[in-house]
Amino acid sequence: MTGTPLAFLVVTLLTAAVNVAVAAADLAGARFVLVNSAEVGVPRSWLPRLAALKLAGAAGLLLGLFDAAPRLLGAAAACGLVLFYLGALAFHLRARVLHNLAFPGFCFATAVASLALTVSS
Repeated sequence: MTGTPLAFLVVTLLTAAVNVAVAAADLAGARFVLVNSAEVGVPRSWLPRLAALKLAGAAGLLLGLFDAAPRLLGAAAACGLVLFYLGALAFHLRARVLHNLAFPGFCFATAVASLALTVSS
């Protein structure tokens, strides 16, 4: 992590932490996750797989922070999270569930910021 710009470090850690927290809620079957997924038409059986994708993205972001790991891994993880949250936003829009669009929008924004900072650093 030598010479890592502060913004890159903070945004990457924030993105990873958010994804780990949401994945934990998915795996725990938190009430808000079950209600939200039902509203947008995501089957409950998808939740463990979606959690695994979020955890993989978070792990890739964290591994991309280290000098020994190729930065490309962090960029690929951020890109995967951007695509993941584009899908989440699409599910919300398709189902016309707009009252809670802010959370996947926030996750999308952190993933985009992580991707931009990874590529630029």
